[in-house]
Amino acid sequence: MYITRIKNNNKNPKTNTCTLLRESYREKKVVKTRTIANLSHLSEIEIQALEYALKNKEDIFKILNKKSVDKIYKSIGAVYLINQILKKLGIMNALGKDLNGKLAMLQIISRVINQGSCLSTIRNTSQQSLCEVLKINEKINEDSLYENLSWLSQEQSEIELKIFKNRYKESAPTLYLYDVTSSYFEGTMNAMGMFGYNRDKKQGKMQVVAGLLCDDNGYPLSIELFNGNTLDYKTLESQILKVAERFKCKNVVFVGDRGMIKEKQIASITEQDFYYITAITKPQVQKLLNDEVFEMSLFDTELKEVEYNGIRYILKRNPKRAMEMRRSRQQKEEALTKFVKGRNEYLGQHQRAKVLTAINKTEEKLKKLKLENYLTICKTSEDSRELEIVINESALAELTLLDGCYVIKTNLPLDVPKEKVHEHYKDLSKVERAFRNMKTDMLELRPWYVRKEESTRGHAFVVMLAYSVVKYLEVAWKDIGMPIKEGISALNNISLIEQTFKNGDKEYVIPEPNKEMQKLLELAGVELPNKYQVIPINVVSNKIK
Repeated sequence: MYITRIKNNNKNPKTNTCTLLRESYREKKVVKTRTIANLSHLSEIEIQALEYALKNKEDIFKILNKKSVDKIYKSIGAVYLINQILKKLGIMNALGKDLNGKLAMLQIISRVINQGSCLSTIRNTSQQSLCEVLKINEKINEDSLYENLSWLSQEQSEIELKIFKNRYKESAPTLYLYDVTSSYFEGTMNAMGMFGYNRDKKQGKMQVVAGLLCDDNGYPLSIELFNGNTLDYKTLESQILKVAERFKCKNVVFVGDRGMIKEKQIASITEQDFYYITAITKPQVQKLLNDEVFEMSLFDTELKEVEYNGIRYILKRNPKRAMEMRRSRQQKEEALTKFVKGRNEYLGQHQRAKVLTAINKTEEKLKKLKLENYLTICKTSEDSRELEIVINESALAELTLLDGCYVIKTNLPLDVPKEKVHEHYKDLSKVERAFRNMKTDMLELRPWYVRKEESTRGHAFVVMLAYSVVKYLEVAWKDIGMPIKEGISALNNISLIEQTFKNGDKEYVIPEPNKEMQKLLELAGVELPNKYQVIPINVVSNKIK
């Protein structure tokens, strides 16, 4: 049925329009129309109400038959937001629309919202609309997610390439930031876990080394894992080849810290016609000073530059950093003095205690504090049982001379200003920030809940992709100063409302967000739908009966 308005020949404006209620019907394959009622006597408001009811009869039926009590179903706000961001970043397309792609999305979204193991992700499906938003109605459990991590490991190279092409189209970045970190295990069963230099200061813990490649804005491009005993500089070769061969980039600048880009790595970089920016160590600075390549007067708060053998050296002194170094040295000296005092008291109270043992333990403390360059430990006299700290004044003077001084090294041509080179080196802090987010602040790369190498690599890849979402939101919410955790938590309060009708039908609606939530969504470029279709899901845990 429908309402139609017909103009009469009557010139009276009040009666020149006839409003009819009509319906269409079929008679011997011929569509005909008949009038059911003349509605001309009704007011315009009444006629519009009837029109709305006819056009929205299903909704009117539900309203009339709806139960008075609605039921909160599951949280959807944060899930929907992250899902849309993954779509914007090209990650959804790169992962694919099959079950493996959906499970990878499930793990990424769950990682951003509520970090944990595969088991905890499965548990999240009972509170979060993860399967509903991702349209996962296949039977899944935690084993499905472990298998998915292996799949991610196998497909990582191809997925990273697809994301790269989607993000940069024809304009690939020319500046790449690279750094490494390590992450320890609680246990000894991980296939990649080995003892090595532990950045987490966890002695006696096996670890895995992770290398993260980012663009100049700090967006992650690739993550690669190495055995826990791998030295930093030995991880760079694969990154150079990755950029050259997989991403097929030209005119590239690699930025890495002083422990990353050594002579062998420089040779590999230049072999690809790439450029590098790094820093040199204090002994290297001292050697160049001794060789009179540059002099101390060049170290200033303003950037200075020296070119030597085709290499550019950019020099600077940071007074704030110099003060921090002196304060740190002073605190270490105080700690050592306290330690020596304790040793002397012990030797005085225990006459049978060996002085040599006390000296050896104090020297261990000295090395741990990294003060052995200018401090030594000895007895106050040949026959004494008392220890003292001896300062090498000339060594200390040489050491403090370079406090706050640093030198950046690059093979970039002279038409790139020294200020730009310095700025690019400082961009390494973006990778450090990424590692903080990935390891502790939000995404919890550790602790590791996996053992197999493929699962370990897949887990790291999930964390990297999750960080892409965090990075996106950091930029989107920057102007309002919203912490990512806080914003996600706020949107997590938006839940699907299950409305049940007397005939048994169900409908799922999303209530209108408050002003704060709406602002967060708008800044992220995401709009929530009013209604959502909920599909049957089949999530079963092997560990929850």
